Amino acid sequence: ATSPRHNGSSLGLPRAVLRFAMLRATCISRHVLGGGLRKPSGALLCRAASTNLDAIKFGSGDIPGFITGEKGKPAVILIQEWWGITDGIKEKAAKVAATGNYRVLVPDLYKGKIGVDAEEASHMMGSLDFQNAVQEIDQAAGFLKAEGSPAVGIVGFCMGGALTMGGLAASKHIACGAPFYGVNFGLFDTSTMLKPVQGHFGEMDEMAGFSDAATGRKLEADLRAAGNKDAEVFIYPKVGHAFMNAS
Repeated sequence: ATSPRHNGSSLGLPRAVLRFAMLRATCISRHVLGGGLRKPSGALLCRAASTNLDAIKFGSGDIPGFITGEKGKPAVILIQEWWGITDGIKEKAAKVAATGNYRVLVPDLYKGKIGVDAEEASHMMGSLDFQNAVQEIDQAAGFLKAEGSPAVGIVGFCMGGALTMGGLAASKHIACGAPFYGVNFGLFDTSTMLKPVQGHFGEMDEMAGFSDAATGRKLEADLRAAGNKDAEVFIYPKVGHAFMNAS
């Protein structure tokens, strides 16, 4: 396996790619997740059929979502990619919960809709009210804290990566975040973001200004310039966008 580059230095591929400073543990692993943003493969969908997630509603507007893991454990909010809540996303949530012994909540930002192809997924993402989605993420974090989770972190992929930073900034309940190949600088203020952030980007990602390596480096540089000592970004060589995907 190749090693990710962090500020030009060679590092061993980290087993854990999300370090929850507040949780004193790790919960997301490239090897554990094994999925990502492109449409999940048939094999992935078949494996996901055995996951055990409960449908729930939370927040003031009965926001739909899926949850797994023991109530009261440290919690992770996992944000969908542009396809919606696919079986692949549910599988990620189940693996995170089982591997780290976490309570994991996946808010359904599309309210049950799933993109059947890239055109439809793109349309649904374009129609999403991102500011409202950020508020729903905040309500998800509040729900988890009210259940008894001592700390809450957030992770997301592509569209979910962008919303990870937005939710982290907007919610007093979320302690730290890990955006994967997606940043929307309009959803948060780097000058005031002092919570732990760990970003993950592909060296060959061509989505300039959103998820390319330069954007990842900018995220880290801007956060560190603002005094965030717990901001770091990993750039993975020889991979493009959505490198967390199964084949």
